[in-house]
Order: sequence, then C-alpha cells, then structure tokens
Amino acid sequence: MTDRDDLRVRKALQGMAFPADRTQVISYAMDRSERDEKTLAALQALPDRTFSTADDVVISVPHRPGRA
Repeated sequence: MTDRDDLRVRKALQGMAFPADRTQVISYAMDRSERDEKTLAALQALPDRTFSTADDVVISVPHRPGRA
C-alpha cells in the first residue's frame, strides 16, 4: 500500500465505529468511498478478522493488494 492508498483507506473509514469485522469495514467504505476502486481493492485484500481501530485496518492491508 502506498501513502496515498493509506490516506484513501483512512478517509473511507472516518467516523466508523470499532471494533468491526472485515465485512463491516468493506461495507462502510463502499458507502463512503464513492466506489473508489483502489480503496475497495485494498480493503478486499484484508484478512478475515475483527479490527480494533482504523489504524489496525490500515496496517493490515497488504502492500500490493491482488498481487502475489
């Protein structure tokens, strides 16, 4: 993930209540990110677990979502 992606994810999660699971994070971001494909791709790559904060989400996104 780049610094720009980091900012997109943070913006998409502003105001979200935590803890939240992967599905809740993606759903919330979809409602807020105006279908920003880069943000949604980054969030789709999250592991299936519960996140305690937005920072927890950001550090859990792989550096290159969708790439091996």
